[in-house]
Amino acid sequence: MNDCYQILGVSHEATASEIKRAYRKKAKLLHPDMKEGDAAAFRELTAAYRTLIDLKSRQIFDSSFAFRNFYGSQKKDSSFDYRAWLSARTDDESRAKLIVLNLMHCREDDAVKEFKRMNMTSPSFRLSRWFTREDFMDYGFILAEELILRGEYYDAVIILDQVIRMEYSYSYFKLFFPEVLSLARKVLMENIEGFLNDELAIDCYEKALDLRFGNADDALFLKKMSGCYERIGDSSTAAVCRQEAERLLKLHGE
Repeated sequence: MNDCYQILGVSHEATASEIKRAYRKKAKLLHPDMKEGDAAAFRELTAAYRTLIDLKSRQIFDSSFAFRNFYGSQKKDSSFDYRAWLSARTDDESRAKLIVLNLMHCREDDAVKEFKRMNMTSPSFRLSRWFTREDFMDYGFILAEELILRGEYYDAVIILDQVIRMEYSYSYFKLFFPEVLSLARKVLMENIEGFLNDELAIDCYEKALDLRFGNADDALFLKKMSGCYERIGDSSTAAVCRQEAERLLKLHGE
């Protein structure tokens, strides 16, 4: 049996987030649809990913190779606690790195909590400022997934909006971009209205209109915006939103 960890290029203690990230990066290179694709290597990569991303199959795989005992003897002692060092610092860079460190080391709740705290207490805070574009897109998408799992939909939209705009400026996710768009669309369609106050909902729908979902989706977002404006007492803007929605539906052929 081949070493699934070696195939994916991750350590034997990799978190699920690290495994997902590694799979996406390698799959983009090996997929048969790509110029330098390798169908056999892609199938091997996918099989390794499916083995490790499922907790039960990963446990069986680990047990068969006795990885736990082997890697337990390989661990190096270190007196320096990087997480504690970051936690003691208050600058934006350290807090951003702490969020990602927690995210990638099975402390997703802490990562989400710190990201929300920074967004609320530091208006200028941007996670993307402290990482390479590619790293931010990977970590950002994983963070968005964790935010959605915890019902933090507004913060998820903020992150997904940044990731999608970056992808449009220069393609990185490529084969996986439909997954990013699908997640963002699902949240915007199903988890904004009735979950957020009208002001935050309007902000989300305005972001959605710039993400190229198409005329039919944009018309739905505009209708939702119209309802928000009506509820906050701005009937004139609500009417403008409805008119624009009708115009887009005509363009779509509805």
